[in-house]
Amino acid sequence: MQRAAPDFDTNKLRTFIAEYVGVEAELVKDEAHFSDDLGLDWLDQLELMVLIEDQFVGVEIAETKIEIVGDLIRHIESTNKAQSAVQNSGLAFRRSAA
Repeated sequence: MQRAAPDFDTNKLRTFIAEYVGVEAELVKDEAHFSDDLGLDWLDQLELMVLIEDQFVGVEIAETKIEIVGDLIRHIESTNKAQSAVQNSGLAFRRSAA
């Protein structure tokens, strides 16, 4: 299991998406739809998700139906929280077992 980045930076993600799409970072808002607002087709969206996983340590995007920037950010943040909780519970178990 990859370790989640505890200090995930949404501004870096927005900038990364903006550079991929070729737009100003201010246009990559929570409400922005990847196809309708940013002009990405399904293949571009898939490639972007793979690139995000490669660029940001610990980020895994299992859902391929994420269509809005805010949904992507919430997905990453909730995944990071879940991974962190699992890692912390494992540490607590190891300490109590010792």
